[in-house]
Amino acid sequence: MMKWLWLTALVIVLDQASKWLMSAWLDLYQSVAVLPFFNLTLAHNSGAAFSFLANAGGWQRWFFIVLALTVSLVLLIWLSRLKASARMEAAALSLIMGGALGNVIDRFIHGYVVDFLDFHAAGYHWPAFNVADMAIFIGAALLIIDSLRKPSEHS
Repeated sequence: MMKWLWLTALVIVLDQASKWLMSAWLDLYQSVAVLPFFNLTLAHNSGAAFSFLANAGGWQRWFFIVLALTVSLVLLIWLSRLKASARMEAAALSLIMGGALGNVIDRFIHGYVVDFLDFHAAGYHWPAFNVADMAIFIGAALLIIDSLRKPSEHS
């Protein structure tokens, strides 16, 4: 099932290209309205999801790099052991790896993750996120859906 690594590579390329484009186009915290509920807003996140540990003093950069690389290695081993019929599981693992590695690249190069997708409603803004975060979310959702399928359909 290592053939699914093309999806991991695609996520990394789309993630890094979109972050480069947004960083070249927008100034930090600059916001461009796209839809009444969606802006492109450049933000830097030195923490994890929802800026968890963002102000922890710098050690979190290396912690999240090591954590994401370890998780990616575990997912790679898991992917290598899948049966050929486990396509949804393989896609899910590949998406999660691509997202994790896309954000690792940011942390390694910049010390923070570049975010730019800003959804909002009634004055409340969801924390900004990026293509890598979307891939991780979609991959996790696919893993949950796959685990809920009937055992006879699940590999």
